Amino acid sequence: MRNDRRRILGRALALPALASAGLYCSTSARATGDDQKAASLVLPFGDGELLSLSDGHLTLPIGFVVPESIDADERSAFLENHAIGPETLTPPCNLTLWRTPARTVLFDVGAGMNFMQGAGLLSDSLAAAGIDPADITDVVLTHVHPDHLWGVLDDFDELTFPEAAYHLHRGERDYWMASGTLSATPDARKPFVVGAQSRLPRLEERLTLFDWGDEVLPGIEAVDTHGHTPGHTSFALHANGDSLLVVGDALTHAALSFERPAWPSGADQDPEQGVRTRLALLDRLASEGTAILGFHLTTPGIGTVERSQNVFRFAPGA
Repeated sequence: MRNDRRRILGRALALPALASAGLYCSTSARATGDDQKAASLVLPFGDGELLSLSDGHLTLPIGFVVPESIDADERSAFLENHAIGPETLTPPCNLTLWRTPARTVLFDVGAGMNFMQGAGLLSDSLAAAGIDPADITDVVLTHVHPDHLWGVLDDFDELTFPEAAYHLHRGERDYWMASGTLSATPDARKPFVVGAQSRLPRLEERLTLFDWGDEVLPGIEAVDTHGHTPGHTSFALHANGDSLLVVGDALTHAALSFERPAWPSGADQDPEQGVRTRLALLDRLASEGTAILGFHLTTPGIGTVERSQNVFRFAPGA
């Protein structure tokens, strides 16, 4: 994780305010029989506000998240102790929106309607929060896995956020658009590549590429958290003394990622680098006390990292 431009993680967002913020709106799920609710949390940040917006949830086989290469007894005991599985995991999808007088910035765009039942509720969350898709001035992407990118197009194959500028790490774009990526990708993940290669060209005229350490937009710094994907990026937000890290998928589970960060994750394209990234990120976050908002952490995804000796823990902020 580079720190070229300045101290990336500054004073933490004051979390006591979160307890009184609460879930301020909810709407029914899309008409698929899914009982998931679209909900959002709002809290002050700088001269604006942060929102955590629900895109629903995913349903993943437990073996995809926790490889069976882990010692069977240790794996079973941990999963049972935390009531995980035994067959599937249903992580929530929390999107971050930062609204200021100058900009309305959305981090990732959700799964859309064509990836997985249970996801694709962002439009409901935005409507409940009184935000028109045309109000989004900027979309900042952590990476381009389906649950983070595919919502860029609506049901009519048009851009969901028609007025937005888009921002993506240069190496992430280059990897997914390379001619050899599809053939080099395992069959189970080939749809990820096809989805990215069909959507990213639609953004070309609106897309700005950045490198780690860049200030993507005022108060938004790109932080190297690769491993989950080659160009995976987290974003340090700074405003009037407040700081928060949008972690994307650098930390994906409130128990696994924190208490067993050295376990490889099947969700990471480079599991060994994913482990190195998690360990370095947790160490830094615990030392500095900076608030985080995680895409797949317990809804609404906001909290801090605590450490007791060498064990980390996610402390929800609301």
